[in-house]
Amino acid sequence: MPIKIADGLPAARILESENVFVMTEKRATTQDIRPLHILILNLMPTKIETETQLLRLLGNSPLQVDIDLMQTATHTARNTAAEHLLEFYHTFDQLKGNRYDGMIITGAPVENLSFEQVDYWEELCRIMQWSKSHVYSTLHICWGAQAGMQYHYGVEKIALPQKLSGVYTHRTLVPQHPLLRGFDEIFRMPHSRYTATSPAAVAACPDLQLLADSEEAGVAIVASLDSRQVFVTGHFEYDRMTLAKEYERDVNRGIHPQVPAHYFPGNDPRALPPLTWRSHAMLLFTNWLNYCVYQQTPYDLAQL
Repeated sequence: MPIKIADGLPAARILESENVFVMTEKRATTQDIRPLHILILNLMPTKIETETQLLRLLGNSPLQVDIDLMQTATHTARNTAAEHLLEFYHTFDQLKGNRYDGMIITGAPVENLSFEQVDYWEELCRIMQWSKSHVYSTLHICWGAQAGMQYHYGVEKIALPQKLSGVYTHRTLVPQHPLLRGFDEIFRMPHSRYTATSPAAVAACPDLQLLADSEEAGVAIVASLDSRQVFVTGHFEYDRMTLAKEYERDVNRGIHPQVPAHYFPGNDPRALPPLTWRSHAMLLFTNWLNYCVYQQTPYDLAQL
C-alpha cells in the first residue's frame, strides 16, 4: 500500500521515479480504508531532502499511511523556500487538535548547544508532552532521540571529543524484539553527530531497553518497554551521498573534518560510497509501522 502525501509535494516525483507507490490526496479520498496517520516533525534544515528520505522508508509498507508535516513556529527555516513551508507544513497550534497513530521527530544540527539554548526547545517540550496523549508511538532520530530521552526519561547527552561521522557496524542485542524482527545479527547504519548517549544511563532507566549498539558508535536503538517511545541515534534514512555532502560542506566551511569512517572506498572522498544500510532501514521503519503502531493503536484515535 502507498503513503498518501499532499498533491504537488516535490518528494512525489522523486519517489515515483524510484518505483515507490505514492498516492495523492485526490485519489485517496475515493478509498474506504482506515489509514495510519503519521506526523513528521521536521527539524532538519534541508527539509525537502529529509522529507523525501523519510517518505521513501514509510512507503515500503503494506499499510496506507497518511502524512502531515510539521515545523516549529519558534524557529525560522533558512534553507527551505518559504513557499514550500507555507504550502506543505503546519505548526503545532494548527495540528494540536489532531490525534496520530505515530510521529517522527527528526534530528537537527544543534548537538553542540545545550537543550535549553535551542531556540525551539520549549516548543519541542510542549510537543513531546502533547504526544503522550495524542500520539500512540513516536520515533525519534539522532538529536531528536537525545532530546526525547532527556525529556521523557532524564537521560542526558554527552559531548564527544570529535564529530562521529561514518557508517558503522552494529549488533542486535534483543533479536526477538518486534522492532528488530528480521534483522541480521550485524547491520550497518550511518551516524553524524557531536554527542552521544551513555549506555550506563540507559541501563539505569527501568523503562528503557537497549536494543542495538555499536563498538564505535555506542548506543544505537533504544525503546521504552511498551514501544511507545523509540529512539534511533543514527540516520537510517540517509541517502547514499548524504554524508558526502555533509563532509564537503564542512570542508568548505574550513572546519577540517575527518573523512567519514567506513564510508568512502579506500577512504577516498572522490570515490562513490556503497549503499549498505538501506535494507535494514526499510525493515526498521516497516517494523515500527506494523508492530509499534498498526498492531497496537486503537481504531478510533479518540481512544488514545
